[in-house]
Amino acid sequence: MWWVAANTTCAVAMSRQKQDIYACRSVNSTCLDVTYGNVMTQLGYRCTCLQGYEGNPYAVDGCKDINECLLPRKCNGTCENYPGGFSCKACTHGEEFDATKGTCVIPAKRHIPTSGIAIGIGCGIGVLLIAFGITMLIKKWKRDKLDGIRRANFKKNKGLLLEQLILDQNATDTTKIFSLEELEKATNNFDRSRILGKGGQGEVYKGIVSDQRVVAIKRSKVVNQHEIEQFINEVAILSQIIHCNVVKLLGCLETEVPLLVYEFISNGTLYNLLHNSASGISWDERVRIALETATALAYLHSAAAVSIFHRDIKSANILLDDSLTTKVADFDISKSLPIGQTRVKTAVQGTFGYLDPEYLKTQQLTGKSDVYSFGVLLVEIFTRKKPFYYNEHDEVQKLPDNFREAVHLGDLMDIIDPQLVEVTGEEIDAIASIAISCLSDRGEERPVMGDVQMRLQLIQSKRLRKRQIFTRDDEEIEPSLCPNIGTSRAKSSSINRRFSGEQDMSSTMPR
Repeated sequence: MWWVAANTTCAVAMSRQKQDIYACRSVNSTCLDVTYGNVMTQLGYRCTCLQGYEGNPYAVDGCKDINECLLPRKCNGTCENYPGGFSCKACTHGEEFDATKGTCVIPAKRHIPTSGIAIGIGCGIGVLLIAFGITMLIKKWKRDKLDGIRRANFKKNKGLLLEQLILDQNATDTTKIFSLEELEKATNNFDRSRILGKGGQGEVYKGIVSDQRVVAIKRSKVVNQHEIEQFINEVAILSQIIHCNVVKLLGCLETEVPLLVYEFISNGTLYNLLHNSASGISWDERVRIALETATALAYLHSAAAVSIFHRDIKSANILLDDSLTTKVADFDISKSLPIGQTRVKTAVQGTFGYLDPEYLKTQQLTGKSDVYSFGVLLVEIFTRKKPFYYNEHDEVQKLPDNFREAVHLGDLMDIIDPQLVEVTGEEIDAIASIAISCLSDRGEERPVMGDVQMRLQLIQSKRLRKRQIFTRDDEEIEPSLCPNIGTSRAKSSSINRRFSGEQDMSSTMPR
């Protein structure tokens, strides 16, 4: 059955001329053309409500919005109605649609009671606390194990002896046991840019420790147990030596290989001053450097209960502070001998050019070996030539041989540093006499270091007297000796007597 509201088309009925007779009165309605047959014969038009609306399209406000959210099975989720339509959001994870309530709800079986949450949280915290406790116990066990290894190494390296000496009431109050963390911080984890020098036994780093002292930290290479014991034996003695011309040991670290902390000497080595610097060095400064070195060696040889032979005296092992005060350093291959023993048979170690020829032949180390090395050093100081050097013909020359030849031929001025113009021939001859006696091929013909010290002191005193700086008797003129040296000797003697009771590996076994 076809019916129409009027016998015309929607286009004509909706035109401005027909507005007064247009049948579709509701604003939410629309016009539909009514046709008939395959040829689409136009019958007229009728009205209908828009989608999402229902009601009478022929009455004003006759088409009303349909609330789809109230219709069953229209939306199985969260429904939101709006004029002419609606939106439907599916239920979130863990929710389901409740047809009775028409909304998404949490199923009753999934509701977690408050007591269950509390139990779960409590169990979780308990597990975390247990895991934390186990972790801390493991860390403590590892730390204790590491400390045990360090203490074992410390004991093995004679560190306990050093610690005992440090705690002794006679010991210097500046010596201590450092921690690895403190020395790593002081050297920026042993940064290569902090290296002051390298040697056969290890490397020396510059560092700043916690009390803001600038120090030199020597880190030894891995060596065998025998060498470690020898080295630490010497360090244990040197830790108690209080002498202004011996570099001061400030402490050590209990590691597998020795890590030693010394005072930092700011002006570098005598070698650099003599050979790598254009600075002039006066006669008085050279005499004082030689005298202070001789004073330190004389002290090491004979002022303590245990004699110490340095074994590697050379300009590179003589340090100078800001005032050019001498500091004898680098005792890592030194030897100590108990009372009554004056020599020890040992493998030859030292620096060629300074080595005692008698020691090279016999492997018998004595105090006179240091005397020979000092003789080479003395010539080096006053000629400013290296133990091996090239002449004008590019020929390698041995400084001791050339010096002896110059003395023999009376050509001493040809080899002496030409910068030394303010000295007399008598003073040069006095220095040459000391050097020649020290450079004797036979050790028994060389003087002891105490005699060398006194002869150098006499040369210095005569010059000072000529300049009218000192006017008193000879015994009162001691400008380069350490103050209170008697006190320091007494302390060192007390310590060294106690040390001599320890097993002295260096005196019974060759190095």
